[in-house]
Amino acid sequence: MTIPDFQAIMLPLLQYASDGKEHSLREAITYLADVFNLSDDERKELLSSGQQAVFDNRVGWARTHLKKAGLVESLKRGFFQITTRGKDVLNQNIAAINVKFLGQFPEYIEFRTSKKDNDKSEPEIIEISETTPQESIEFGYQKIRKELELELLNRVKSCSPDFFERLVVDLLVKMGYGGSRRDAGRAIGKSGDGGIDGIIKEDKLGLDIVYVQAKRWDNTVVGRPEIQKFVGALHGQRARKGVFITTSRFSQEAREYVSIIDSKIVLIDGEELAQLMIDNHVGVSTVSIYEIKKIDSDYFTDE
Repeated sequence: MTIPDFQAIMLPLLQYASDGKEHSLREAITYLADVFNLSDDERKELLSSGQQAVFDNRVGWARTHLKKAGLVESLKRGFFQITTRGKDVLNQNIAAINVKFLGQFPEYIEFRTSKKDNDKSEPEIIEISETTPQESIEFGYQKIRKELELELLNRVKSCSPDFFERLVVDLLVKMGYGGSRRDAGRAIGKSGDGGIDGIIKEDKLGLDIVYVQAKRWDNTVVGRPEIQKFVGALHGQRARKGVFITTSRFSQEAREYVSIIDSKIVLIDGEELAQLMIDNHVGVSTVSIYEIKKIDSDYFTDE
């Protein structure tokens, strides 16, 4: 089955705590993963940030909403326990608990209420979707990033060959290749060497070299024959490693070919090129930074 949203987790989580004992959140996550019959992959699936498992995040937010409604309480860090109100809710034999159901409790209404105009207006209930706040933020981030990738790739395709050459140099240097930009700039762009556009150091000491070919193509699929020419040029130089960069894309046959040959060839298509430019701050600038904070439990140890 698919990973349940945090609202679907609320009732099973409250039922798990129905014995009145203190339970750790980690124990609850393991128990509920079995209840929902999640596969190993579903249990390990991470948020886009890679910092936390999706299911763990949703169980945590389910507990938060139950706590804000007064159905469970946390007496110590990482643990929770059902309250008298929580037991009364379970005695009603309800079919589900969701944000609409929790809206009957004053504490929960206060939790979900925002006031405008310096608290002079009537309270407005904030709608909560099936996603957790972290998931909503990450979804928005990924959407913005994807739009930036498309815009960035279009700009790269429209730039001049000379500018594209400099762009490739900047990217490789930012990624740690080529030593200085001056050294890399001298190496890249040497056409006529058996079809190889350039040679760049793999590390700053120049212990090994990488051959680079960059093609600013549009609406042209780079097939196996083109990659075979590149590999032949590498062999002519007794080289073992190469990077083929294109603003277009590679055919499946081309990718399968590089996976079976002895030479180490990396293929970077237009989509990955844009991603690498963003990750390495080439051709982009930071507009906003949002910090997500949590309680520092260590600060309150002497409370």
